[in-house]
Formats: sequence, C-alpha cells, structure tokens
Amino acid sequence: MWLCNNLRSSLIRHYTRNMSSQFQTVNTTKAPSAIGPYSQAIIANGFVYASGQIPVVPETGNIISDDVKEQTKQVIKNLTNVLEAANSSLSQVVKTTVFIKDMNDFSSVNEIYGECFGSSRPARACVEVSRLPKDVKVEIDAVALVNSVSSV
Repeated sequence: MWLCNNLRSSLIRHYTRNMSSQFQTVNTTKAPSAIGPYSQAIIANGFVYASGQIPVVPETGNIISDDVKEQTKQVIKNLTNVLEAANSSLSQVVKTTVFIKDMNDFSSVNEIYGECFGSSRPARACVEVSRLPKDVKVEIDAVALVNSVSSV
C-alpha cells in the first residue's frame, strides 16, 4: 500500500510539474478580463485555446450595444486581440464555437462573422443557448494555430 501511494504521489508531482511547463497563460488588456476563474486563453502544443469572448468594450467594461451585429463585431475584435496576444490571428483559427441567445439572429451573426473571417473558413459549431454572461446576445470561443517564434 505504501509503495502504491508513494508511486502515485511521485506520478502526480511529475505530471503537474511537466504540465505547467507545457502551457502558457495569455492575458491582454485589449480584451475584457476573465469574469471567473479562467484565462483569456491558453497556449499548448502549438495551439491557442481562446476562451469565449463577449461584446464587452475593454476600456469601459460595458456592453457595446444591444444590436446583435455590433455585438458580434465587438466579440470578434476582442477575440482578435486575444489571438494577437498569443502570437496568432483570425486567419489561423481552426475551430470556433458560436453561442447565440436567439437562433433568429443567426443570419446577422453569420454576416458579420463572414466579413471578419474573410476567406478563412474554420470549422464551426453554432448553438442557441438560453442565457449568456451579462445577458449578451453572442459569445465566440476559438482554437487557433500559434506562430512559431523563430530565433534570429
């Protein structure tokens, strides 16, 4: 029993130590601060995992407006800023999840999404939810490739 507990403790210490060196937390003042116990994004294994962004203006902490198109633009602006802080961009996004409060807003959200992503077409899921943080109409998270930092 002692051997099993000792081995388990060693494995947990090793796993925890190695995991903490394998990922990096991303923070930027150009996007809203996390409103809970999570990070704006995490870089791991060549990817950045961006937490869901909502249409909060970072400088004021206020929702941009009640208009779903304006909210979508602000969400993607916040997402862009988080990705840039992680040495990535919208063109490197491989997957997004779009959360909308009302599926009737799908075409409006889709229009702005298409304009912002341009020719880039990441995989995507879009789901209607009953409620979002701060009662906003749209939230988007993303997974993107990270540019490798070359040494000169």
